[in-house]
Amino acid sequence: MQPKKNVLGGPLAICSTEPLTGYFRDGCCNTDVTDGGTHTVCAIMTTDFLAFSKAQGNDLSTPRPEFRFPGLKPGDRWCVCAARWKEAFKAGKAPRVVLEATHAETLGFVTLKELEENAVVD
Repeated sequence: MQPKKNVLGGPLAICSTEPLTGYFRDGCCNTDVTDGGTHTVCAIMTTDFLAFSKAQGNDLSTPRPEFRFPGLKPGDRWCVCAARWKEAFKAGKAPRVVLEATHAETLGFVTLKELEENAVVD
C-alpha cells in the first residue's frame, strides 16, 4: 500500500482526532472508491461554512451518534467533501484549509491555487 499524499506532494498529516474525523474515522482525510463524497479537505469550521452546508442539506452542527458524528462547532477541524468545499468557495463561504492534511485526491475538484488562497499555516 502506497503512503497517502497531501495536495503539496508530502505525506498526509492528521486533520483531527478531537473530534475524530475522516471517512474512516482515522483522524486523516483518507479516501477510497467507497467514499462517494470524497471527504478529503481538512477544513477548519466557521459559522458561515456550517450555515452554508446546512442550507445545502448537510447539517454538520447537529450530533448524529448513530454515524459516530459529534456535531461540529466553529474552530473544529473536519474532513469535508471536496465538491462541497468548492461550492462554498464559489459562494464566498469556504473555510480555511490545512494543506498538509488535505488529501491529493482533492485536486480533482479544486485547484491548488484555490486551496492556497484559503490555507492556514499549521
